[in-house]
Amino acid sequence: MNLLEKLDAAAAKRKALLPEGIGAFGIPIEEIYSATEARIGDRRVLLLGTNNYLGLTFSPECIQAAHKALDNEGTGTTGSRMANGSYYGHRALEREFADFYECCAGIVFTTGYQANLGTISGLVGPGDTVLIDGDSHASIFDGCILSGAEIIRFKHNDMVDMEKRLRRLGKRTETTLIIVEGIYSMLGDQAPLAEIVHLKNKYNCALLLDEAHSLGVLGEKGQGLAEKTGLLKEIDFITGTFSKSLCSIGGFCVSNHPQLDQLRYVSHPYIFTASPSPATIASTRAALQLLRNGNELRKQLWRNCTQLYTQLKKTGYTLGPEPGPVIAAILDSPRQALQIWQSLLEHNIYVNLILPPAAPDGKSLVRCSVNAAHTTEQIAYVGDTFEKLFRQVLNS
Repeated sequence: MNLLEKLDAAAAKRKALLPEGIGAFGIPIEEIYSATEARIGDRRVLLLGTNNYLGLTFSPECIQAAHKALDNEGTGTTGSRMANGSYYGHRALEREFADFYECCAGIVFTTGYQANLGTISGLVGPGDTVLIDGDSHASIFDGCILSGAEIIRFKHNDMVDMEKRLRRLGKRTETTLIIVEGIYSMLGDQAPLAEIVHLKNKYNCALLLDEAHSLGVLGEKGQGLAEKTGLLKEIDFITGTFSKSLCSIGGFCVSNHPQLDQLRYVSHPYIFTASPSPATIASTRAALQLLRNGNELRKQLWRNCTQLYTQLKKTGYTLGPEPGPVIAAILDSPRQALQIWQSLLEHNIYVNLILPPAAPDGKSLVRCSVNAAHTTEQIAYVGDTFEKLFRQVLNS
């Protein structure tokens, strides 16, 4: 096949998987009204597919900070951090992230994807090893590929399998980077961090924790799984994104290893990408401050998560192992998942449709993303609608 025929083959494969639902992906959201409501076509819908965990997208503090930066510094930097794109705000945000995580150093990247791509490819290379969870995000896997290091996967959250692979590495564990996530984005489950840290120390490895979906969500301060487990000082590198709880776009890496700063000179995704716009940085700084003071937001988020998870579980849906801001109904077939997804949209509820290979174990997911701005009444309506569809679709 030539290059274009390969794309035709990919399209045919996707159509065969879901012949009636190709339009379910990249659906245009015409207008945004709030952190919880928008318009799709002629429907005013509830948003449960946005990862806006603290509901800060319409925060006056974030909007005002962005406006001020736009007025004072313009629309963009037009350069990389290594050229002309390192403004005061970029450096201030790096200091603020390092302080937030009680670390000595921090680096800001243009996207969360690039935070993993740039950090991983800068830390390891040919002759090194990366040991990653089988359900790792694509940015982690792609960072490993870019690095040229040997990639070894262990079964998702399976510590027996992880240790078996560490034993096989022998002395190579000294140049091995373990990579796990605080909350996994598909099913919303958390890494068994205490056991992972134990194995990391036992085999003398380094550990990178991606807190993309757990930043702002877990811990009294919102630092994520590292804080919740009391293991912050045991983590070598923490990466994350601004596009979830911080309602912006960008990414970061923090560490207590002073060598982190050297990544700026070896990481291609950092060196050769234009830096984030001043407005993006300013709104992120404001959101980080709200996150730090946002314990009430976290409490409301968890009330919403528990309410929806409990109702869906009681209805009979197969869910991930624990409540959280990501709540995914696990379906056996793409057709079942599409039917529920379309029916939810007809009831003015927008969620995410996840199909193989993105969904684990060959299953399909209808994935909800709960946030702190959802009202009790909105969550109840979503739960009641799922219950109605369970009877109509899965028991028909």
